[in-house]
Amino acid sequence: MLLLKARLALELPPINKALSRAAEGLPHPVRPIARHIFEAGGKRLRPLLTILMARLLGYDKKDIYDLAVTMEMLHAATLLHDDVLDNADTRRGKPAAHTLFSATSTILAGDAMLAHANALVARCGDPRLCLCFSEATSRTAAGEILEIAAQHRVETTAEEYEEIIRGKTAWLIRASCQLGALRAGADDARVEAAAAYGENIGMAFQIVDDALDFAPQSITGKPSGGDVREGKLTPPLRMYRDSLDDAARAAFDQAFNDASFTDGDAGRIADSIRAAGFDQATRMAAEGYLDKARAALASLPSGPEQDILQQMADYVRDRKK
Repeated sequence: MLLLKARLALELPPINKALSRAAEGLPHPVRPIARHIFEAGGKRLRPLLTILMARLLGYDKKDIYDLAVTMEMLHAATLLHDDVLDNADTRRGKPAAHTLFSATSTILAGDAMLAHANALVARCGDPRLCLCFSEATSRTAAGEILEIAAQHRVETTAEEYEEIIRGKTAWLIRASCQLGALRAGADDARVEAAAAYGENIGMAFQIVDDALDFAPQSITGKPSGGDVREGKLTPPLRMYRDSLDDAARAAFDQAFNDASFTDGDAGRIADSIRAAGFDQATRMAAEGYLDKARAALASLPSGPEQDILQQMADYVRDRKK
């Protein structure tokens, strides 16, 4: 992980400067909300992937940072909207934007950020970049819609779950890698390999995230079992449900469908999931996607970025929060 951490430390300052430039380019009423969500922090995984993929494929210009942060702007806009929909009080340990700026202003700020990010992509003068960004926006929205429709439904299938996370998480990471390859002028085969790497990294990232939802709060900093309360039938929760006897499963289904689980219920279910190893089994399921990501990456050129992107797969597998 040393290469990944060192490169992230090197790239974070110019990424954050590019985000600041992007925020300053927004209409005046939007800027405080954009600064608030950007300054709340984040892994900056998406812009980093755009940069690494572009560098791996031979693009050495500094304007890659302004393109890369469009993915972070899209992601941030979805977070602003999500927090309003979920009526969340906090985001990354800080007050959620809508608690400071009103729900309507926050939603409109998210829309403005999407529009400005689209304009930044268009300035590159390559219609393929615009198409990539547009598809990422629509796929992400579709994934969120599917997730909302599936909430508190124990009938949600494993296939439906995969479709949800491919839209709400994986496609944006896919697009981040694809943007970098397109900006580098890579041929179709390499663009597709970059996209496949990103999509599979994204699928694994979300699956591991779903496992981490049941980790102790002392490790993640978030209350354990949030998906129980939110009615999301993720893999560890599906395994838990399948392990119950008929009577217990019927009671679970009733509470899940009625959204009547308490914080205490969620905590007890989280304890049971960890005790049974369902969280670790979920992490193992992510490994299949990581293998596909590594295989796609192997068809791309060698070099320091290749090594870092390989380490990214290990980071996704092993992350603790």
